Amino acid sequence: MSDRDDATYDPDDPRFDPRYGGEPLESDAQARADEDAELLGSLAPRLGPDTPEFGPEPTELDRERADRVFAELLTRLGEGDPQPRLEPVRRAVELLGDPQRAHPVIHITGTNGKTSTSRIIESLLRAHGLRTGLLTSPHLTRFNERILIDGEPISDERLAANWRDIQPYLAMVDASLAEAGELRLTYFEALVVLGFAAFADAPVDVAVIEVGMGGEWDATNVVESQVAVFTPIALDHQARLGSTVAEIARTKSGIIKPLSEVVSAAQPGAALAELQRAAELTESRLVVEESGFSVTTAVAVGGQLVTIRGRAGTYADVFLPLYGEHQAHNAALAVAAVESFLGGGATPLEQELVVEGLATATSPGRLQLVGVEPTVLVDAAHNPHGAQSLAAALRTYFSFSPVIAVVGILDDKDAEGMFRALAPVVDEFVVTTAPSDRATDADDLAAIAVRVAGAERVRVEPSLRAALDAARDEASEHENGAVVVFGSITLVGHVLGIAEDEAWKP
Repeated sequence: MSDRDDATYDPDDPRFDPRYGGEPLESDAQARADEDAELLGSLAPRLGPDTPEFGPEPTELDRERADRVFAELLTRLGEGDPQPRLEPVRRAVELLGDPQRAHPVIHITGTNGKTSTSRIIESLLRAHGLRTGLLTSPHLTRFNERILIDGEPISDERLAANWRDIQPYLAMVDASLAEAGELRLTYFEALVVLGFAAFADAPVDVAVIEVGMGGEWDATNVVESQVAVFTPIALDHQARLGSTVAEIARTKSGIIKPLSEVVSAAQPGAALAELQRAAELTESRLVVEESGFSVTTAVAVGGQLVTIRGRAGTYADVFLPLYGEHQAHNAALAVAAVESFLGGGATPLEQELVVEGLATATSPGRLQLVGVEPTVLVDAAHNPHGAQSLAAALRTYFSFSPVIAVVGILDDKDAEGMFRALAPVVDEFVVTTAPSDRATDADDLAAIAVRVAGAERVRVEPSLRAALDAARDEASEHENGAVVVFGSITLVGHVLGIAEDEAWKP
């Protein structure tokens, strides 16, 4: 057996927790976990295959308990202020018996396309008969969306039960952090622990884990992944990750584990150099789009037809129900990642399973149709790179005229870059304030839009509902008018809720 084979996860490996089928762990971490559990009166979470993922039909009480989980998480330091540390999460999962080691992991980072690529990977794995866990962020309408099991958001009942099970352990870590004068576990750190516990509880065959921010010090990076996936890397979160693409790529490359498979989208030269360096240092195998795999695409009704040359096979004329050439590249990256996971990149996938996996892939909030008469699309583009992909998709897949954009952007984003990307395809910008404490004020945002597009193409409506009403009224006056909402994931989430409540689409 090769070293690469040695690194493959083995569910019967005695290093893993006894609740998941192995022998007891003989480690300092396990000893500490046992001592802490005894102090708590043996309140160990009851995880494992006998615990159902989905309970009976959800009740109002289940809903209230699940909503309470979200409310409790909101009392913690938010996702906009991630802490560059791993030790608190490591301590929490050690106390739980390292549930993240109960299954193999595909770990995903990048600047744009992480969630779409994660969801396509998960869909392909399910098509192959695997029971999947998927951890993504942020959510659009309900917190449960962040933790998917077999393609479905975790049930209210299991969410509340898993949260209840991990509470004593989070409390212990919080207390130790307080004693050391450090911040308690953040919202995202606690979410990651909850996701790992939920996947072990289900249990799943494989987990697809999306990084929250960066990679090296992201809370998800306590996993030992078999495959690391990199979507396109560009400038974003510079205050946290670095001011250059190279610095950002260096931080993201921290998810690469020794002797793993590494699959990357096409990257700028500076970013690729960092990934190559990290792969060499970890003795991992790096495969990059264009040289290692590729895709061609053609417009089709309801999406596109893609032909993907993977690492091991070619999959011709497969329907992908997602719009935009960027989604074709995401699909190719996903196929290469699954080839890497299932056969080390040496064994082709079955054509019919690729067809099934791509046909059932969804990406909520990404060029998603939420209204008709007039057409309303929402897209989670929130940086210039994402806005460029949105603009290209609007040109290629649609023939709307006029296009009215409702825009709300957070204050740490490159608003001018987004307006410049969309200005060639948008006829009018209706500028509003995104529903977030970090939102740029509508008047300030409008000033940026005016610099780019001119005052005659910019309208200010601080209220989101007023902005939507104005844009829909304007689009309705034209036979082929449409509204496109972009700029912030929180904005898109709120619009999804409004569209559903007001039945914009039959």
